[in-house]
Amino acid sequence: MSQHHKADVTLIAPNWPAPKGVRAYLTTREGGCSSAPWDSLNLASHVGDDLAAVQNNRKQVFEKLEGATQLQWLEQVHGTTVVEARYNDAVPRADATWSREPGVVCVVQTADCLPVLLCDRDATVVAAVHAGWRGLAAGVIRSTIASLSALSIKPQQLLAYLGPAICARCFEVGPEVRARFLEGAGDAQQRESIATCFQPAPERRDHYLADLSGLARGQLFALGVQDVYGGELCTMEMPDTYYSYRRDGCTGRQAALIYLAK
Repeated sequence: MSQHHKADVTLIAPNWPAPKGVRAYLTTREGGCSSAPWDSLNLASHVGDDLAAVQNNRKQVFEKLEGATQLQWLEQVHGTTVVEARYNDAVPRADATWSREPGVVCVVQTADCLPVLLCDRDATVVAAVHAGWRGLAAGVIRSTIASLSALSIKPQQLLAYLGPAICARCFEVGPEVRARFLEGAGDAQQRESIATCFQPAPERRDHYLADLSGLARGQLFALGVQDVYGGELCTMEMPDTYYSYRRDGCTGRQAALIYLAK
């Protein structure tokens, strides 16, 4: 038994005007039973942590979710596949998931990548997106909005929340990352919007400080999603609260979760 059992799992509710029927939460690294370097509420089974500890941590989170019946975990691969969250134990290879079923929880895990939560104003659908730079550049947000459009949900009906991720002060990237985003720009206005999300890095020539939240916000706006919240919290700058892969290498994962109330 580790000392971490003393701390209770706390779920943080995002600060956004989601409709009454939507439940959304963010986990931190505090409150679970994993030992260092995964201490202590690690929810990922692929990072070398003891699997019994991970299961225990997941169970603790699940028990805190009022009215939840099922958690849809994903095998995230930095791609653009979007799946419906289901009532079964399958773990699909995907980076976004949506649900119209009350109680079925959409979950994405991150440790610097950007979690994006989506819902519509009428609380009929929710979605969670894992958006690291690769997924963002490849179009994971576009794919998710397209999946919701196929359910007759217009982008204008959506609200988006950007969870904790590595911020522009901490996220240095090479010129190839900026080039990838600029290649995907639709027009001059988009190019300009993307370019402002890459400021020259102070120390290294030809490197940039990339603003993941800014890139996601720009994509959401371009796709017609007008109400975007969050994006202020940096995983790398808050070591006591969040896991950060870039800061620590071997580390755990926190989760962003969203579901419809029963």
